Amino acid sequence: MRARLAVSAVAVAVAGVFFSAPAASAATLPSTNTAHHCIRHTTGVCGWTHRQKPRDKYETAKCYDASVSYSSHSQGTCSHHHGVRYWFK
Repeated sequence: MRARLAVSAVAVAVAGVFFSAPAASAATLPSTNTAHHCIRHTTGVCGWTHRQKPRDKYETAKCYDASVSYSSHSQGTCSHHHGVRYWFK
């Protein structure tokens, strides 16, 4: 009986490894953008589709007051700079 329980526990653990969901969330932004495309956001437009380029590869957004943002997530980006004008990630 104990052998069956041990085998069942090992089978459940192995199945959990193979069928577990990825840990990364959808809101996570890449540290660099080499594909030159933007993820969907609620405000602002994609800078690449409007022929805008970031100053460097770590810039994530350009605000309406022309300041730049290096925010690691989209929530609150450019909130004190009149909002996001262009997204680069």
